[in-house]
Amino acid sequence: MRWPFFGLSFLIFSLVAIISYYWLPFVWTLVVFIPLFSVGVVDLMQTKRAVRRNFPVVGNIRYLFEMIRPELQQYFVESDTNGRPINREYRSIVYQRAKGQLQTRAFGTKNDLYDVDAEWVSHSMNPTTITLDDVRVDIGGPQCKKPYSCSVFNISAMSYGSLSAPAVEALNLGAAKGGFCHNTGEGGISPYHLKGGDLCWQLGTAYFGCRTPEGNFCPQTFKEKANWPQVKMIEVKISQGAKPGKGGMLPGSKVTPEVAEIRGVEVGKSVLSPPGHTEFDDPRGLLNFIAKLRELSGGKPVGFKICIGKKSEFLSLCKAMKETKILPDFISVDGSEGGTGAAPLEFINSVGMPLNDGLSFVHDCLRGFDLRDDIKIIASGKVITAFHMVKKLSLGADVINSARGMMLALGCIHALACNTNKCPVGVTTNDPELTRGLHIPSKAERVARYHADTVHALAEMIGAMGIENTAEVRRQDLYRRNEQGLVETLDKLYPCLDVGALIDPEQVAQLSSEWQFLLNQASADRFS
Repeated sequence: MRWPFFGLSFLIFSLVAIISYYWLPFVWTLVVFIPLFSVGVVDLMQTKRAVRRNFPVVGNIRYLFEMIRPELQQYFVESDTNGRPINREYRSIVYQRAKGQLQTRAFGTKNDLYDVDAEWVSHSMNPTTITLDDVRVDIGGPQCKKPYSCSVFNISAMSYGSLSAPAVEALNLGAAKGGFCHNTGEGGISPYHLKGGDLCWQLGTAYFGCRTPEGNFCPQTFKEKANWPQVKMIEVKISQGAKPGKGGMLPGSKVTPEVAEIRGVEVGKSVLSPPGHTEFDDPRGLLNFIAKLRELSGGKPVGFKICIGKKSEFLSLCKAMKETKILPDFISVDGSEGGTGAAPLEFINSVGMPLNDGLSFVHDCLRGFDLRDDIKIIASGKVITAFHMVKKLSLGADVINSARGMMLALGCIHALACNTNKCPVGVTTNDPELTRGLHIPSKAERVARYHADTVHALAEMIGAMGIENTAEVRRQDLYRRNEQGLVETLDKLYPCLDVGALIDPEQVAQLSSEWQFLLNQASADRFS
């Protein structure tokens, strides 16, 4: 019985071999040709894209390269110093600090120090030794009962929703390990913010987490949460750098039961964040709201966040502070460079004042009204390294917040997909297939290490400058090369006002016509 079976098997094998020899090339030709022919037919029939219609099959190569253009740009085209928004040199230093790797560089700087706008600090022949206590700042003015000892470097506002749950949790655990502050963003306090890190609770125009069913501010809910021990400060968001003066819409599809509970809204119903607040509409109203929040929170530091727009409006606030005697404990200044928040191109590129200009303006206004000693300034912008921090300190900041730096420490690869819900490393997406890749314990360690090493670098840098603490950094400590190739200190570009220069009539008379015009436009009774 076995011989016929083997004979039949040999016959079948031989037939398959003969068919494969003569017909396999034809089969593979069909496998390749039929799909390409189908693509060509589809290209010819469709009417949306002229390139594909005019050049069937081949025209699709254009869209393939369009799709992978950011990756080609980042990995094959850009140099270490010309990438945008954050170049590779800065991304690399964040990764190295976060991972505890070697941070030094060899063979000199890659920057052209003779180029226009090249900047550096002046060092001293008598350097100082800076301790970690010298880089902490007490936030809380004379009207604050519970001042907060804040790190000079903290996590800027990023809401749960714009960031994934694992990302928020890792940031908060990192803040707890490193002893620094985590701003919640306007999306409210989520369970992922409550992992032990200090919080700055941000209230936006929608009052998420402390709102009535109609969308107004709810004092009872605010009082309950503001007195949680994790909440160290409260920040009223007037405007942000990504889209100053613009509200937003949270689509109903994103309002899950969890998000609805955190934000105090209805499940599945779209939620509008209006451009402005409903609790106030003039300078005095804002200050009274700040006083109300301070009282409800038991005396914790309360301030507001703003991207400077119309200069006269901020001067109106300063006039209202002098008249009402109500002072915020801090002012967060955001820059129009934007941040992690998604926004229309026109707003990112063309609305609001850049951080350096806005920061120096706020500092000068507070000095001019003799308010600076009682109000701390937090700079929120594209801050990655210790030198970035020194520059913001020189322009008037007491504390610096960073969003993108902390995201890079989490493992962000600069994919520029924050607004697509397709972040490949799970930082700015809520897709569980992508967020599962973000390992919370190790990422928390990375955030804490990046913070610690950057603050240490800051301490070494200001020590080399012969300065004993961050409050002593001045504009004349920084040098830059102007368009004529000459070197000037930063106080030439941003001249500082004297204390009281905006309230003393004799000094006001000596000011430029622009300052006098702005003062005449400003009123404590109105913004515009």
